[in-house]
Amino acid sequence: MKMICNYFSRVASTIAAIAAIVFSVSLADSAVAAGPPPTSASAIVSVFATGLNNPRGLKFGPDGNLYVAEGGPGGTVSTVGLCDQVPAPVGPYTGSPTGGRISKIDTNGVRTTVIDTFPSSQTSPASGSLISGVADVAFIGDTLYALLAGAGCSHGVLNSTNGSFRVNTDGSTTLIADLSAFQKAHPVKNPEPDDFEPDGTWYSMVEVRGALYAVEPNHGELDKITADGQISRVVDISASQGHIVPTAIAYHGNFYVGNLNTFPIVEGSSKILRITPNGQLEVVVEGLTTVLGVAFDHRARMYVLENTTGNPFPTPFTGKVVRVSPSGAREDIATGLFLPTAMTFGPDGALYVSNVGFGPPPVGLGQVLRIVITD
Repeated sequence: MKMICNYFSRVASTIAAIAAIVFSVSLADSAVAAGPPPTSASAIVSVFATGLNNPRGLKFGPDGNLYVAEGGPGGTVSTVGLCDQVPAPVGPYTGSPTGGRISKIDTNGVRTTVIDTFPSSQTSPASGSLISGVADVAFIGDTLYALLAGAGCSHGVLNSTNGSFRVNTDGSTTLIADLSAFQKAHPVKNPEPDDFEPDGTWYSMVEVRGALYAVEPNHGELDKITADGQISRVVDISASQGHIVPTAIAYHGNFYVGNLNTFPIVEGSSKILRITPNGQLEVVVEGLTTVLGVAFDHRARMYVLENTTGNPFPTPFTGKVVRVSPSGAREDIATGLFLPTAMTFGPDGALYVSNVGFGPPPVGLGQVLRIVITD
């Protein structure tokens, strides 16, 4: 067991490795329903939408609807022998050319499919068959863009690539930026060889002044993508921070990036980095745990989404939303979340959180929670 724990502490750098423990509990639909509901002393928590397949990043569109990126159902096709693979036990992946999905959720919580033809892939059974697909969404004006994490030959999907895609009004997609190719041509300073993913595992994306900014956890970088597809690196996070697994990003005058960190989970080992548009980096909040979301409310207060607390490996019903004051004081806003993966503020001032973002083998169990903050 010690060897296993030490191994995971070295290699569990991306969301792909989270499933190594989660899936071992064989959670099913009844287990999700039977679990304790999220609780809060300073917010009202409710289920806003259901029926999602491994929900990840989410944003409100200019039409007032909520758009949710989904990993999808995974796939069974192997590319072993055809290209470099992700090392065991996380790899080799298997995948499918379709299944990665974006859903639109209206103000009544009704879900409809925008597109479900993006690739979807999964890690090895030994590491839990964790799903990757569409990682996040963002808008430039009225145009929807998707950040893809589950594609590429190293993820079991031939003739595909991770990247930023424009979702066209006719339901087709257009590759704007080939992020798989960019990472291969521009390696970071301190990659983790025991857990290296050739096509990357992109996680979060935001729009700022007509450009997209995306965070990749496995290599450890923040990159800029222009509307015409030019890619440039804002900062190589691995160069100064090492292998800390940066995941979540928000923009509030500067970029604020949270990190997951490696396994076993050490309580308080995650942090928030402030990164200027020209790549200057500093640590502004420490003492957090498994950060997968960062957001600011209309009063400029910072909120942090913690996926798991109080446990050495990902554990259902231990996720939190924490408010961090400028002084560094912490306040739990909502607790008892089931492996949450992302959050955003809505136009109504409430927080919307992707819940049951991974874990249960069946698809369709993902949720979006609505958290109305009362102070």
